[in-house]
Amino acid sequence: MAQHALERLMRKIEGQEWLDRPGHTLEHGYALVQNVLGISQGPVRGFLHGVWFGHPLHPALTDVPIGSWTTALVLDVMGTGKSRRERAGYQRAARRAVGLGIVGAVGAAVTGLTDWQYTHDYARRLGLVHGALNAVALGMFGWSWWERGRGRHGRGRLAAQLGYPVMALSAYFGGGLTFRHRIGADQSEQEADRLLQPRDFTPVLDVDELREGTPRRVRAGDVGIVLVRSNGRIHALGDTCPHLGGPLSQGWLRDGTIVCPWHGSAFDLETGDSRNGPAVASAPCFQTRVRDGRIEVRRVPPVTTAPPGSAVVRRWETAEQREVSPDHEERVPRQREMQR
Repeated sequence: MAQHALERLMRKIEGQEWLDRPGHTLEHGYALVQNVLGISQGPVRGFLHGVWFGHPLHPALTDVPIGSWTTALVLDVMGTGKSRRERAGYQRAARRAVGLGIVGAVGAAVTGLTDWQYTHDYARRLGLVHGALNAVALGMFGWSWWERGRGRHGRGRLAAQLGYPVMALSAYFGGGLTFRHRIGADQSEQEADRLLQPRDFTPVLDVDELREGTPRRVRAGDVGIVLVRSNGRIHALGDTCPHLGGPLSQGWLRDGTIVCPWHGSAFDLETGDSRNGPAVASAPCFQTRVRDGRIEVRRVPPVTTAPPGSAVVRRWETAEQREVSPDHEERVPRQREMQR
């Protein structure tokens, strides 16, 4: 019953159009701060998104305040009924746990805001409320830490008890952003039935139709692919940006990468690895060759090892055995295998 009530509440929030104005104001204000500090592009932006981590940094940091503040509440309960000396030890430990949670919450707020600024519509509204509730919870636990430091542990416990359900509700909304709106999830065409599609080299375009430096969208079966000729070499990546599904074929080339036209994520042409956020997942990577005047592509396997009898590896090995190699016109060296 509570689950359905929370689900209805989440949908109610997503339908509140009045949240759009403060959302845009916050986005523009944060963008201004980033520009003033010079962190709107480059390594700092990538760090905040988690490009170096290979995973969005925000959800990893949220574990710190949730775990620390839960620990503080448990210590408060454990200290109840103890002797004065023992209780003092629990109180000191609880205050330290609250302080650690505050530090983690600040980090989660900065990284979360960095991710949120690229959301849209329903996800943006829900994310705004998610962030506002986190700010309230942070304020309550900040108050708790302050009161505990002044020896007023009763007030400190009260503030923590008031802030904890706010944090829990916000965490539920954060789950909705991840699992329903897929914020931070890989949006590229990586369903199970397409994991190694196409498994065989598949012709997709006449080689003369691909111009130097101009991305070109093609299809290999049901899979959208962007072809790029750069410095005489032909590269192939999945056309769907892993961040929010932008079309990479409408992007542009920069320093050996292709840049998504929607939010500026950049992907290495050789490997598909993300070089600049907000995307943290790699773009699907394809091997290329030219045969009989046609560009052919084949999916690079995302893993090189698997358990014995794995269907994924067996299918790849079968495709390898079927391949005939000596009589083609040109073969681009295999791109190094990417790690997803």
